[in-house]
Amino acid sequence: MKNRSKMMSMVAVGLISYLLPLTSYLLTSCTSIECSINSLVRTRYQFTNSAGDSISLQDTLTVVTTRKDGSQTVIFSSDSIIYNKGVGTCKFHLPISHSHPEDELVFHFIGDSIHLTDTLWVEKEDYPHFESVDCNASYFHKLTSIRHTHNCLDSVVIVNPSVTNDDQVVHVNIYPKIGN
Repeated sequence: MKNRSKMMSMVAVGLISYLLPLTSYLLTSCTSIECSINSLVRTRYQFTNSAGDSISLQDTLTVVTTRKDGSQTVIFSSDSIIYNKGVGTCKFHLPISHSHPEDELVFHFIGDSIHLTDTLWVEKEDYPHFESVDCNASYFHKLTSIRHTHNCLDSVVIVNPSVTNDDQVVHVNIYPKIGN
């Protein structure tokens, strides 16, 4: 009886020494944090009239980004179109880089008898965003300034400088000249 009790005790200690680390591993290897469904980080633009109301653009809008190939800037190549032939555009999203301090965007306004372009230079600060080890890291941005040409655009204003993965927030209001 004494040997049997001692043997049962040894089996129990062995089982506990095996199950305790396994249970600990299983409990700590999973997290309760779920990754964001929307991991896209994009800037939302809105065409606005002087009263601050959202308006639809009458012309067709195409937006391209520039990229550097050596010392030459390439504009309007097939891989640089980031918004293509929007008709009746009011609000739209554009991707934002996380490797350059400034994005250069060329807006093409195409109407019945016009084809005008305006360029926007969007300066920003990039900072990494981390939710959990289970989720991919992303970059959020702070818009610091915008410069632009004035062919079709009267003014461009940053209304919310914090660009995150919340795609409902308008970041930039664009005020076209009258009649566009």
